Amino acid sequence: MANQTAVTEYVLLGLHEHHNLEMALFVLCLGIYSMNVLGNSLLIGLNVLDPHLHSPMYFFLSNLSLMDICGTSSFVPLMLVNFLGAQRTISFLGCVLQMYLTLALGSTECLLLAVMAYDRYVAICQPLRYPEIMSRQTCLWMAVLSWGTGFAISLLQSLLTWSLPFCGHNIINHFFCEILAVLKLSCGDISLNALLLIVATCVLTLAPLLLICLSYIFILAAILRVPSAAGRRKAFSTCSAHLTVVVVFYGTISFMYFKPKAKDPNLDKIIALFYGVVTPSLNPVIYSLRNAEVKAAALALLRGDLLSRELSHLPCCSSTVSCMTG
Repeated sequence: MANQTAVTEYVLLGLHEHHNLEMALFVLCLGIYSMNVLGNSLLIGLNVLDPHLHSPMYFFLSNLSLMDICGTSSFVPLMLVNFLGAQRTISFLGCVLQMYLTLALGSTECLLLAVMAYDRYVAICQPLRYPEIMSRQTCLWMAVLSWGTGFAISLLQSLLTWSLPFCGHNIINHFFCEILAVLKLSCGDISLNALLLIVATCVLTLAPLLLICLSYIFILAAILRVPSAAGRRKAFSTCSAHLTVVVVFYGTISFMYFKPKAKDPNLDKIIALFYGVVTPSLNPVIYSLRNAEVKAAALALLRGDLLSRELSHLPCCSSTVSCMTG
């Protein structure tokens, strides 16, 4: 890190030339971020409180919700502050941490979506063996491997990025410390970093997408073999929410990276911003609208049934209830 001693902080340009637009983005992003945190926290809470949601699918959904909260929280709060202030800086260590977290959490989400697709494949194609294959220990190991792989590969990418010579350049033309924007500051050879990015994209993005596609090919074949229309609808409903999340997630990635480059670079920044802020907030909406069990748990929470049930299981509360009834 000797070549970084001259740089103690970075300037995040954002849309500094369009203050009115930034004010509009501030209001919009604050609202979406609040919905993201509240919605995903509610999903995690429902999964913990409701025994009907203590299954592998909702265990992985809780991981996905936690990932979405952490991913947006790694850059949105500071970005909102920068929208309001004239000072648009982030410390060197803050930039290092921000880039690492956004990389790691985005990579882990790709792997977790593949794990969730495998869970749906086992549930529909091998229902009798589902409790045996997707045991609690297996689900835990699959989640740990997803988090560990994403964070380990992203750590390697981050170490190689920050080992480059930067020659005192500290102006990042983005809302946050995104890896491609950081690499543009380097005055050294970034060919190894570009190669690693391609490999990481194949391992963490394209390979999970291939596994998801294969899983849904087998799922579709199994659903078509179901004799009754009601049975087919019921089988498909168990994976429709996950399939919608996959389409939204990979659809926005494809649009962002495979569309023609915009003439105005600010447009690319806004598209990247909406990918990072809007997409994570859609997951609780999708699972709430397309999943009857989540709807039922939410209604039970509103009526107070979930909390009263959990309180009745506590030793102090159960003894109090028994004394009152006695």
